[in-house]
Amino acid sequence: MTSNGIKDRVAIVGMGCTRFGEHWDKGVDELLVAAVHEAYGSAGVDRERVDAYWLGTAQSGMSGLTLSRPLRLRDRPVTRVENFCATGSEALRQAAYAVASGAYDVAMAVGVEKVKDSGYQGLNAFPIPGDGTQRTLTAAAMFSMVAPAYGRRFGVSEEDMRAVLSRIAAKNHANGARNPRAQFRKEMSVERLSAMPPVAGGLSVYDCAGVADGAAAAVVVRAEEAHRYTDRPLLIKALSLVAGDGSGLTDPEYDYTTFPEVAASAADAYRQAGVVSPRDELAMAEVHDCFTPTELVLMEDLGLADRGTAWKRVLAGDFDREGELPVNPDGGLKSFGHPTGASGLRMVFEAWLQLRGEAPPERRISTYGSRSLALTQNLGGYPGEMVSFVSVLGTR
Repeated sequence: MTSNGIKDRVAIVGMGCTRFGEHWDKGVDELLVAAVHEAYGSAGVDRERVDAYWLGTAQSGMSGLTLSRPLRLRDRPVTRVENFCATGSEALRQAAYAVASGAYDVAMAVGVEKVKDSGYQGLNAFPIPGDGTQRTLTAAAMFSMVAPAYGRRFGVSEEDMRAVLSRIAAKNHANGARNPRAQFRKEMSVERLSAMPPVAGGLSVYDCAGVADGAAAAVVVRAEEAHRYTDRPLLIKALSLVAGDGSGLTDPEYDYTTFPEVAASAADAYRQAGVVSPRDELAMAEVHDCFTPTELVLMEDLGLADRGTAWKRVLAGDFDREGELPVNPDGGLKSFGHPTGASGLRMVFEAWLQLRGEAPPERRISTYGSRSLALTQNLGGYPGEMVSFVSVLGTR
């Protein structure tokens, strides 16, 4: 894969993010307006100053009118994008490349999803005609197959695997409990999580990400112009997106212990950013923990642990907020929630807070001040048929 990238050519100069949760009193319009206006204020701009907008939403609106109508935008291009659960990241990628090309001076990426009172629970795409090879299982069932496959390949007992998955959930709940924007703000012990009854394969409800409403937004400009908006910009070091070919569904050799699209997008992002040893260079990572075994495998696909060792590092606390490499310090999808179109930008929002020192002391990562790079990883789809986005962001 060849990707030239836009390292240090584009900067994020303002961000906004709503609380994720059950917003029975707010619709798509209210969520969009809240996130966008927080981003405007953060960057010191207004709607007239932004030249173009990219809106990511999977099921909460069609066309750019979803954004232009509530913001009362006139004579501005608004592009609606969708890429499964990587929709918010797709909006950022396109806005950033538009600015890097010189087509626009100031662009905004916005992600939103309204799920809780929409009649659906999670992402329910309309049926598309296929060739008969498409999956017939739920997302939870598909991802539940990761855990036993990992245990068999690397010799991890079922009891130990249950403890590892509970440890991941407990970590993210502990982080979310300290985050006022998170959907779930209650700590859960490993023992209590391990005792939960299974609902899909070996996964319990607490192994699954929250279903939520929410929105997030980012203002991007050329890096050389960033000082006009903030003295602490977040520089884009890498943006990588990989779409798989779906062959894992029909490949008898696919064993569910790796997501090839994630490994490929990570390698591409590290190449763009010049990152040689991610576990030593990154201050934090926000990853797509749609289910607890997903986070486990991602640690290895992203190069944050050697193959077959991530489970030991989880149990050792290496990925805790106080650990060697904090992962999902905001609570992740598991605790912060997962409004499909907004999750990718929510991950970037946490990097924005942590690297700039705006996270309060009780949420601050252990690596703050000693490292200046953050990774976000956002996927869409299922094991064997996936799209994966990886960004690397930095303050230096």
